[in-house]
Amino acid sequence: MASRDLIGQAKGILMERHKISEHEAFLLLTKVSSKTNTKLREVAEEFVSTGALPGTVTD
Repeated sequence: MASRDLIGQAKGILMERHKISEHEAFLLLTKVSSKTNTKLREVAEEFVSTGALPGTVTD
């Protein structure tokens, strides 16, 4: 249950930040999860905590 809430928070942040749909936000999270070989929950947790998606370069 907590994982679902965390993923929902991450989706909401992505939706607001990038003006994308809920579906697109979920696809982005799953793409990062697959690319980095990291569980979706862990990707969401890091994104909510740091504001950066794992495996992406930020300036």
